[in-house]
Amino acid sequence: MTAVHRPHDPRHGAHWNLDAAVALATAAHAGQVDKAGRPYIEHPLRVMDRVSGEHEKTVAVLHDVLEDTDVTAADLHMHGCPQNVIRAVEALTKLPGEPLAESIARAAADPIARIVKRCDVADNTDPGLLELLDPDHRMRLEAKYADTLRLLAEYSPGHASSRG
Repeated sequence: MTAVHRPHDPRHGAHWNLDAAVALATAAHAGQVDKAGRPYIEHPLRVMDRVSGEHEKTVAVLHDVLEDTDVTAADLHMHGCPQNVIRAVEALTKLPGEPLAESIARAAADPIARIVKRCDVADNTDPGLLELLDPDHRMRLEAKYADTLRLLAEYSPGHASSRG
């Protein structure tokens, strides 16, 4: 185990911060690559750069750890991660077999998750990154993320036809 996987012990005065989140995400995504063969951690770091505020940046860099690694919400809690950050990361985590609409409704209901999800989609649809993919894969992703943005708008508070 790496140092980032040691449980948080409040008696020692350690506290959670953005650097701890980046270290945890980097360790958790170690060895993973994206669809273009690049280190996966680059994606959460780019999403982090698209948001402002420490909690938003923390959620952004952690947004895929529960879904794509062996890190759990309990691990985040043991590290001293704030509860609102954990809730937002959980809201962004698509569950196995879960319909896209349910996943997006959950993300849209959390104010931090909603911001991060929009930035996640913006990164995933960046033309410079999409051009690295074959045309069929690119078209599938563009359609998927168009649906994601439509659902995110539909489920966001204040939207006229919001179901959540």
